[in-house]
Order: sequence, then structure tokens, then C-alpha cells
Amino acid sequence: MFIRVKLFSSIPHPLWYCIPQSWVLQTVSDKIESFDLAHMIGTIVRVPFRNSTKLGLVIETCIKFDVPVSFTIKEAISRERIPDDPFYWKFVKTVAHYYHIEPFDLIKRLHVMLQSKAKFDYDSVSNEIKDGQSQVVMLTNEQQQVYDYVAHEMELNRYAPTLIHGVTGAGKTEVYKRLISTAHASGKSVILLLPEVSLALNFERILSAQLPTHIPIFGFHSAASVREKKKLWSMLCADISHQQPVVIIGVHLPMLLPIPNLGLIIIDEEHDVGFQEKKHPKINSKEVGILRAHIHNIAIVLGSATPSLSSLYNTKHKNWKLFSISKRFAGAFPKVKIVSLSQKKQRRSFWVSSELEHAIYDRLEKKEQVILFINRRGFSFFVQCKPCGAIFSCASCSVSLTLHQDNLLRCHYCGYVTSLAEFCASCSAPESKFIKKGIGTQQMSQIIEKLFPQARIARADLDTTINKKKWSETLKDFQDHRIDILIGTQTITKGYHFPRVTLVGLLWADLNLHFPMYNAAEVSLQQLIQVAGRAGRYSTESDVIVQTLTDHPIFEYVNEIDYPKFFEHEIKNRQLVGYPPCKRLVEIELKYTDEDIVELEAKSVAKLMKEYVQKNQFPIAILGPAKPTVHKIKNTYSQKILLKSDSMTQLHTLFNITRDLNLKSDIYFTPNPL
Repeated sequence: MFIRVKLFSSIPHPLWYCIPQSWVLQTVSDKIESFDLAHMIGTIVRVPFRNSTKLGLVIETCIKFDVPVSFTIKEAISRERIPDDPFYWKFVKTVAHYYHIEPFDLIKRLHVMLQSKAKFDYDSVSNEIKDGQSQVVMLTNEQQQVYDYVAHEMELNRYAPTLIHGVTGAGKTEVYKRLISTAHASGKSVILLLPEVSLALNFERILSAQLPTHIPIFGFHSAASVREKKKLWSMLCADISHQQPVVIIGVHLPMLLPIPNLGLIIIDEEHDVGFQEKKHPKINSKEVGILRAHIHNIAIVLGSATPSLSSLYNTKHKNWKLFSISKRFAGAFPKVKIVSLSQKKQRRSFWVSSELEHAIYDRLEKKEQVILFINRRGFSFFVQCKPCGAIFSCASCSVSLTLHQDNLLRCHYCGYVTSLAEFCASCSAPESKFIKKGIGTQQMSQIIEKLFPQARIARADLDTTINKKKWSETLKDFQDHRIDILIGTQTITKGYHFPRVTLVGLLWADLNLHFPMYNAAEVSLQQLIQVAGRAGRYSTESDVIVQTLTDHPIFEYVNEIDYPKFFEHEIKNRQLVGYPPCKRLVEIELKYTDEDIVELEAKSVAKLMKEYVQKNQFPIAILGPAKPTVHKIKNTYSQKILLKSDSMTQLHTLFNITRDLNLKSDIYFTPNPL
């Protein structure tokens, strides 16, 4: 009997090994009638390779070869112990099929993660613990209704997708804590997903401080240590008699773990695009979580103050249960005011309206705090030579370089950094002729410092938060009111609670509305509501000032109580043009280092698909191929094709015809791209 093993190391081709007789004898000693060779598929084994041993995944088996082999077949050494999750292999195969990848790719990623050292030293501060919320809290009627329903479904071991639309500060965490305690008491493990590692770490600290100490809590993400991950793996691998239910917190990777007693999945901030990975395969952890809950037949809870349109759509069309928590746990909703920057009112800075300036002065006098939000880091979007019109761009990516402080130009895609030249490379014009367009957090900080020299000001963007120790200190300083005004990007839009913040200014609220994305309005509004929700968490009087350059219907819904009305407005547009959630959408992306080749092959793929659709009369719309907005990253070019249909099955069938093409380009399949 033989097994074909694909090694986790960079060996491109699978290798054959024979099964040791001891494995067969072990089966007999375990009182199993016969050795089931088919059950070896999906097993992790240790095998000899050259002068060492390596781990790999069994992908194929056979009892004997039909023809004599001309190579030596070595004997496998051992089987690695993995958690006894009866649904795991079915789940892995389902996810692999959905994204058109191999199960091996998922298992290898898990294997690499288990051995990877922590990439970052996160040390963020959990404000909720410091605010004295660690005591047992009585649930409100709205919270209790959610708990009662989900706890009942957990008891019945039933697939029950449940959406919580809880306004900012509604206390969704209290519901999560109660459900986790109930699951643990029933011997069931819980996966809790957050869209960012920093938020996952905050939740680890919150739950560790506020749940009973006998509930084991583990982080499984890029900031988790090898020791912590090995301890978790050991607990998951324990015999049935020694198994303990655990809580596993992370962003993407907890979904790849085999978990014997999984009983509940919780996805907080479920609307967040951070759940979809940025690199191929662009796996969406939220979608994978829903798949896993269905396969395991368990409850799944999705919570957000701004639920995704797809989840709200599912509550109306796919029997998802919807609960609303409409009251804040403390404080009151802020008053929202929309201000147009295009109005030619006299003001000291174009980017700060008189209304916002007066409101900031008022908060500083009252010793309260302010958050200012602009979703652009850096000093200026780009630098342009006025005489010839040339824009300083990245040589490796099809994007302009962003101007940062100290006259440094940075590419936010590949990380390239250079100093701003003294002369234009195209026409030799001096730097004095350069135009610096747009505004980012760095320039905004300088403007606010000039307007309010007495204020203590800090920034929160990727440039500052990437230094986790410094970001931790900034959070603590803001928490302890050693900072008056925090200027930031989407980093500050979710997960943090600042009790003294009574004013939020959205400096350029329509900035992302004009991006070429079908869900631009949805993502923009969610972001605005989330950052607006930082105001008034513990105050009865707070304000949100929304500054815009153009008018747009979404500004009618920035008051989060009106968010459900936005769904009714936006879903009509989606139905009209046939985009998710009303239709299934797939993105086909081809990538290669030669622009001409990737363009030619993309046209060939699209042509083949269109011919197949016409021949088989599939109701599928094929858009493209076309260059994406950023079509070159790190000297690799891309082309995209979009497919729209009512049937994901037909989209899978259509993509399968590309398998026989001899392409130089890499080709990727992404369902429901965000």
C-alpha cells in the first residue's frame, strides 16, 4: 500500500512512499477490522527526504502500481497527531473548491502558521477594562433576546446564522461574553473573529479580564507566539477524556484549525472588508466561517453597528435571524451636522470649516477630547510638476508616490521610498514649480497645530501604528487625557472606546465615494458611521461634523439610527445593475511580469468564456478584460474579468474550462470581491 505525499517545503512535485506495516498492525490492535487506506488522504505524515525528514500532506493513495516503478520507494516514518475534528476534511475540501485552490494550500498555511514566530509586538490598550466594566453586567431586554435565541440554537446543535445590528456602544460584547460562557459550560469551543489583529488582541485582554479564569483563551494570529500556538494545538489534540473547550481569537487563521468540539462562531464587525485577504487567494474569513458553521451544523453570530448589505439581504431572503440593539449601553447618540467645504465662507483653513473650528475650541475649553478623521495618510496625495504636468510615480507600481514629511515620497503598495527631487526629471523645472495636491493626516496635523497651538495633538495612521509600542503609548495617552485631539485614518474607526470624546470631525467625508467599486457608497457610509460612533460613548451631549466637497445621498444616513433606510435605498441600485447581494459576482484576475502577455492571455480567457456561455446558454454576464485601477504592483501586471450570474455553480463550471489552457500568467478566482 502506498501514499503520495506533497511536502510542505518547497518541493514542487508530490512523492510516493510505502505504508509501514506497523500502521496496519496498530489498526488491528485498536480493534478496527481493517486498515482503511482512503482515510489516509488529508493526513499529515513525516517522511524521509534525502538526508533529513520532512512533513507533508497525503493527497493520493493506491494499493499497488499497475506498472513496475523505476524509482526507489521509501517507507513513511510516522503520522502526525491532529485534532479529531470529524468535519474538518470536508470543510477544507469545500473551501478549496469554493476558491479553486488545492486543499494542500490551506493545510500548508496552517502548518506554516503553527511554526511562525510572532511578526509584531502588539501592546495595545484595552480601554474597556480600564473603564471599570469587568464586573458582571445585567443584560438589557434587547441583549437578552439575542442571548436566549442563540443559546437555544446552540443547545439544539443547529445551524443558525444570526445577525446583530447593534448601534455603536450597544454592548454587543456583553452578549458575546454570555454566549461564550454558555458554550464553555456545555463543553463547546468558540471561534471569535475580528477584522484586525490589534482588535483581536484587545478582545483577548477584555475576555481574559472579564470571563471566569477557567475558560482558556488563545490568540491565533500573526502576533501570537509559537509557544501559545503549540499550547493551543496540544489542547486541541487531547484525547476525548481530556478535551477542554477553548476560545480562539483571530482574524483569518482560526478558521483553518481542526477543532473537535466546535460549537459557536462569532464574527464581530462583520461588515469589515478586512475579513477578505488582500493577497491571492483572497479568502474571506467571514464567508468561510459561514461555510464552516453550515458544515458543522452550529450557530454563528455576526455583529455590527453597520451590517453589510449582503447580511441584511440574507435576513430577508435566506432565513437568517435579525436582532436589533437600538439603545446605547451608556451615553447618547451624537448630533450630526453636514457642512459643505465648497461653500465660499471665509475661514482660516480650507480644510477646517468655521463650524468645526468653533466646536473644537469649545471642547478644548471644556477639557473634552476630539477625534478628526481623514482616510488618507501622508502629507499630500501626489506631487505634480506645474510646467510639464508630470506626476512623480512609482517605477514598480502604477500609482503616484505620496508625499510625506521631510520631503519623502513613498509608494503605499511596494514600500519604495525616495527624496523629492530638486528638479523635474521631464523638464528640469525647479522644486518651486511643483504642486502638492490633496491632503493627508500629516498635513492635517500641521494645520491643526497652527489653528490650536495650545492643544496636545497626535496622529493615528499606518505610519504611526506600525510601531506597536509607540501606538500603545498613544492609545494610553489619549485614554488618560494627555492628548486633546487625535487625527487618524480608519485605524480609529472601530473597536476603541474613549469616554471623553464628545466631538468627531469627518474632514473629507466624500473622499472614497468616487472609487470604481460597486460598493463604494456602502463602505464609505459604514466607515463614517463607525468613526462617528466614537463620540458620546459616555456623554449625553456630543457632536459629529461631517465635511464634504460634494453632495451625496449617503449623508442622509450618517445618523446610525437611519442605517436600515440606507439598505432600502442602496439595494434598489444593486438590483438595477445586478451586483451583490442581488447577483453572484466573481473576479478573475490574471497576473504576469510581461504586460503584453497578460493582456493577450486575458483576452483569450474572456473569448473562451464568452464562447462557452453562448454555446451552453448560461445566463452569465462577462465584463472585461480590463486593467484594474492599479494594474502594476512590484513589476507584476494584472488584468481582470468580472462574471455575474444568479448561480455560483455555473460560475465555477465556467472557470473550470480555463484549467486546460497553457497560460504563462497566474490566474485567480475570487468570489464576491470587496
